[in-house]
Amino acid sequence: MSLGGLLTLAGVLLAVVALTPPVGRLIYAAMEGQPTPLTRFLGPLERAIYRVAGIDPAKEQGWQTYAVSLGVFTFASIALLYLLQRVQGVLPLNPTGAGPVSPALAFNTAVSFATTTDWQNYAGETGVSQLTQMAGLTVQNFVAAAAGLAAAVAVARALGSQRTRIGNFWVDLVRATLYVLLPLSVLAAFFAVAQGVPQTLAGPHTFTTLQGASQTVITGPMASQDVIKILGSNGGGYLNANGAHPYLNPTALSNWMDLLLNLLVPFALTYTFGRYVRDARQGWALFAVMGTLLVAASLASMQLEGAGNPLLPASVNQAAGNMEGKEVRFGAEVGGLSAAQMAATTTGAPPATYASLIPATGGVAMALMLTGEVAPGGVGSGLTGILVYVLLAVFLAGLMVGRTPEYLGKKVESYEIQMTLLAVLVPTIAVLGLVALSVSVPAGQAGPASAPPHGFSEVLYAFASMAGNNGSSFSSLSGNTPYYNLVGAAAMLAGRFGHLIPMLALAGSMGPKRQVARSLGTLPTCSGLFAGFLTGTIVIVGALSYFAALALGPIAEQLALLAGHTLS
Repeated sequence: MSLGGLLTLAGVLLAVVALTPPVGRLIYAAMEGQPTPLTRFLGPLERAIYRVAGIDPAKEQGWQTYAVSLGVFTFASIALLYLLQRVQGVLPLNPTGAGPVSPALAFNTAVSFATTTDWQNYAGETGVSQLTQMAGLTVQNFVAAAAGLAAAVAVARALGSQRTRIGNFWVDLVRATLYVLLPLSVLAAFFAVAQGVPQTLAGPHTFTTLQGASQTVITGPMASQDVIKILGSNGGGYLNANGAHPYLNPTALSNWMDLLLNLLVPFALTYTFGRYVRDARQGWALFAVMGTLLVAASLASMQLEGAGNPLLPASVNQAAGNMEGKEVRFGAEVGGLSAAQMAATTTGAPPATYASLIPATGGVAMALMLTGEVAPGGVGSGLTGILVYVLLAVFLAGLMVGRTPEYLGKKVESYEIQMTLLAVLVPTIAVLGLVALSVSVPAGQAGPASAPPHGFSEVLYAFASMAGNNGSSFSSLSGNTPYYNLVGAAAMLAGRFGHLIPMLALAGSMGPKRQVARSLGTLPTCSGLFAGFLTGTIVIVGALSYFAALALGPIAEQLALLAGHTLS
């Protein structure tokens, strides 16, 4: 493993550690209506939004009303984005002359961006207009991420207090957008423009090459969308090549900043959680588990990609590693690092092609998504995802010692465990069930471009990505078909609501509970021992749920690679 790759990883991790407390404090202050550095400027706008929308910021909601508000907002967003795509051909800001998006593709894209999945079955530079990019996709990159952050904060509120109401979804949505995502995105956008990312309303430019050929170059308002796609753990790119395109990722510094922005808010939310439960150690324990899993996955991916492809003959110089499908400016190791980190969140926009990874590296990316993307996961979903495993871990520990499990001084009883299991099982059933369906029916079998096991990996990765609201793909899968557009939309909705609604129900149940006094039998959930137990729970539950499917795809392909031949 090269020194440059290790320094890139170390630099990102050190920056995340340094920025987690201040960003975590910012999130807590913003979501609780406390003064922030921007309150003086944005406070009047916040109050104006409440007046126009008829929102009473002092009126809190129970978990049912909070969940209904989240659902209403999401489905209204889907409807508006669907309509915008269907009529974009007659609207302004359409320099490429993009026509109406087909109904199935428009529905898939609308669901995708409204759930922070940003799965793209179209080429961004030709499939949609600038107006759709700005007023539709970029807006959803903000508000869909804000909705996930709001839900996570609602769960944290309930666990850290004795309250029957968990907040007001509409207030949380506005504050997360105005005080967290918007200012951070503005700062990052200035940096992106300084690095060379275009930000313009100009249309395509046509150039003549030295050989006399005509070449069209797409430009547009890219910086404003690019930074929130990363910061909000969304991933939908303005251009089809996404993070590998020199317009969206022009320099090594911009690539490093993408890695940092990708991890910033999910890790910072662990500090915010510590503030809510009034015990910073609880937040740092979650941070440690997330970081351990992320570092292990990153190092494994860097080593695998840096070692090269064993199928190539010795005469081929692989000093640079497995460069197939990698952005040559950044190299194989950084490509593997980016692939792992963007699979570990819900971003999925690395400067590398997942289909060209060493099979084991692709397996690492799949495992990160299939275990709930908790290392560190997306904006909001990472925190709620790891809390699912925390409750499972305290339940299992309670079974071992014959004691009613507790977390943060509150007893975890049958209803909470039922909701926890529901949050695990719904996405799992969605992934495995839809994979089984897709490899069994002709419409699904038509998607993969390769024979098994790589072809099976394409399908498994697709549904792991969609149900995990990640959005990346083994790009060789042909997903723009009525079957994959509609079934994929169902997977995205199941992954989003199948996780968030049980967690909000759990928050509604845990919130009013009285905290019991600590005793000698109380399990310390901020200790290193519990952090190790939690890490093992995440790995074991993921292995038990998905090992058979992984064995049919990346594991089988990796064994074939080591044996010196390919089965694809």
